[in-house]
Amino acid sequence: MSGILILEQTLNGLQFGLMLFLLAAGLTLVFGIMDMINLAHGSLYMLGAFLAATFVSLTGSFALGVLIAVPATAALGMLLEVSLLRRLYARDHLSQVLATFALILVLNEAVRIVWGTDLPLAAPAALSGPVEIFPGMLYSSYRLVIIAVGAAAAGLLYFGVAKTRVGMRVRAGASNREMALAMGADIPRLFTIVFGIAAGLCAVAGALLGPILAVQVGMGENILIVAFVVIVIGGIGSVRGALVGSLIVGMVDTIGRAFLPIAFGAFLPPQLASAAGPAAASVLVYLLMAVILYVRPQGLFPARG
Repeated sequence: MSGILILEQTLNGLQFGLMLFLLAAGLTLVFGIMDMINLAHGSLYMLGAFLAATFVSLTGSFALGVLIAVPATAALGMLLEVSLLRRLYARDHLSQVLATFALILVLNEAVRIVWGTDLPLAAPAALSGPVEIFPGMLYSSYRLVIIAVGAAAAGLLYFGVAKTRVGMRVRAGASNREMALAMGADIPRLFTIVFGIAAGLCAVAGALLGPILAVQVGMGENILIVAFVVIVIGGIGSVRGALVGSLIVGMVDTIGRAFLPIAFGAFLPPQLASAAGPAAASVLVYLLMAVILYVRPQGLFPARG
């Protein structure tokens, strides 16, 4: 096991963690502020990927296509919040789960009708090759761009939440929604803004991960489960918790999938070791969540003080 392999997988874990953060940050804000379980959050990730693939094909530019897809997905998210999801805020969590699960089915079929089951989305040609980080260490230039974009998005989101007036209201709503309402905060408008931001972050993640994971119907369901694990680990309503939880889960999942098959290969047949490694890595994520919840039941950085 070489140091270069360890560094490469660490970068892969960082890349996955930052993209997971874009999903988890919006999800934790919606859950923490609106007190709403939105299972259709992954569908916005799927819509962002399909819109990005469409606009990239129309414009011939990957960057321009993504820049158009992000506000388009945010607008669709806000329209969805105003027209449908706003009616669910006063309902119990079971009603929210059932309604948003039905919305997943509706959006999957709508995407299948409009675009088909999948769309091609390739990384830009300028980023198709590796770049030499240092002698002997080659790494995908596209993945490095994903890391940079994810880090920049995390920084902008932190600045927006921590330093702006809207962010102050977001933090107040996440900490004590009833008090924020009593102090005169425009909660319906705040909810719409937060949902639009969450949808835009989903679009960034979907567009950037599309060339790696494929753009297809139902792509949001699997990653949504991991995003829920992240917000439970980090603390519901906490952007800082979402970032830390995403990086932890991204590292554990990626490094586990890379090195557990090697470890199992010491005492298992190669075919069995290669199958057991990824499965054990997935289990590790949930074991980690169980341990953290045992030690800190509210997560690492709970927003509700």
